[in-house]
Amino acid sequence: MDKIIGIDIGGTKISVVLGNIKGKILYKIHFLTRVKERGYKQILNEIIKSVETVITKTNKSEIYGIGISCGGPLDTKKGLILSPPNLPGWNRVPIVKILKNKFKIPVFIENDANAGALAEHRFGVAKGLDNIVFLTMGTGIGAGLILNGKLYTGKNDLAGEIGHIRITDDKDIKAYGKEGSFEAYCCGPGLERISKMMDPNSKLTAKEITELAFNRNKFALEVVNKCGYYLGKGLSIIVDILNPEMIIIGGMAVRLKDLILEPARKIVKKEALKISADNCKIVPSQLGESIGDIASICVVIEKL
Repeated sequence: MDKIIGIDIGGTKISVVLGNIKGKILYKIHFLTRVKERGYKQILNEIIKSVETVITKTNKSEIYGIGISCGGPLDTKKGLILSPPNLPGWNRVPIVKILKNKFKIPVFIENDANAGALAEHRFGVAKGLDNIVFLTMGTGIGAGLILNGKLYTGKNDLAGEIGHIRITDDKDIKAYGKEGSFEAYCCGPGLERISKMMDPNSKLTAKEITELAFNRNKFALEVVNKCGYYLGKGLSIIVDILNPEMIIIGGMAVRLKDLILEPARKIVKKEALKISADNCKIVPSQLGESIGDIASICVVIEKL
């Protein structure tokens, strides 16, 4: 038994993969979440169909379990998705029970940032390190914490909800019901908010801003730089509180690299305690665009 099915549920897209305990992805299906158009039952049915297809690619007896990586809040003990901000309507969805009853295979669920931290710690840039922070930076922003070599999840799986930190007093910029929050600035929709803040007539999407920035468009570079500034503000708090060896950032940081990370590093050097900042590397995810797939596999590997 060395095969694992992984399900990475994001606000924008979902992937269902077949992998192994070495973190290798053997087969993959992915589709858009389209959460505004479809209720969770419709999306869940597509996940189930995808899992059925994935199972046909191997001998079912070789599958150790199914791992689900999903944005929080979650109840990992009861296997519930508790209405994450990027999955509206997914309120107390018993996804673990549904899949376990359907496939008769062990099923485990973990916050996507926690799963990402496990993936980078086991297979990525953080191998051998004891104190790391992994940040998701896509539709939203959250953190997975490996402290003293172990995953730290807190009392009720809510450790690392850094998107909720307030970093400004701007009442016009908000996410998840909080004005001036870290997530309001530092995610895909955050790029769009900053673009509109700098030019009220801007209708650029996060994807367009990213592409324009790589083509050295002045306005897009200013937007990305400003996002990097706010990213640095949030990271400075994390550095001072947790004193990590490394902060690894997925999603946007993988695509934008130093365009967004260099301004963030400058702010961390300025804002955080010098000895802590000097001992913390801030890097993009080594696992890149595969992080979500490998993370979902790691949800099960962690239980082995």
